Amino acid sequence: MSERGLLIVLSGPSGVGKGTVRKAIFDSEGNEFEYSISMTTRQMRTGEKEGVDYFFRSREEFEELIQTGKMLEYAEYVGNYYGTPLDYVNQTLDSGKDVFLEIEVQGAMKVKEKVPDGVFIFLTPPDFDELKSRIVNRGTDDMAVIDERMKVAREEVDMMRHYDYAVVNDKVDLAVDRIKKIIESEHYRVDRVIHRYEKMLKEF
Repeated sequence: MSERGLLIVLSGPSGVGKGTVRKAIFDSEGNEFEYSISMTTRQMRTGEKEGVDYFFRSREEFEELIQTGKMLEYAEYVGNYYGTPLDYVNQTLDSGKDVFLEIEVQGAMKVKEKVPDGVFIFLTPPDFDELKSRIVNRGTDDMAVIDERMKVAREEVDMMRHYDYAVVNDKVDLAVDRIKKIIESEHYRVDRVIHRYEKMLKEF
């Protein structure tokens, strides 16, 4: 029987580059993670694909999944729901594969309540001026939404204290390397492997 995989949670403020870093991790050599695609009620942006970037659902469909307990976590962010389908995550972890979640900070805190032994990584911007510049240059939001995102971002950065690791996204390739090293080291933590040796000692 395979050992249960690690649940890896990557989050950070809007505009920090979570999606870009996550895609770079999955495009890199030696990637063996399973990506759990999030579900959202927001509109699909240009270039996004259903079942690749998100599962896009109506508000009514999303709320029905909440009521039936089919979400690992969910949060409402700037007027839209975001969440993680539960069944897929558990099945993948039980098969021995690591599951990688890229989710908002609110959602990450709910996951931590349910899966405290997950690996929680907070992606940070070099500074707030750079963060605002990235959001503006993305060209997908008007200034009112951008101002709201910056207000929320300040609150989210303060939540970093609840994470295991903080990784600055100054350059994507460097952020990717840092995250992969964190995950590799987590596989060798004593509290994750001690059961193997306890079994060995009993059989000796």
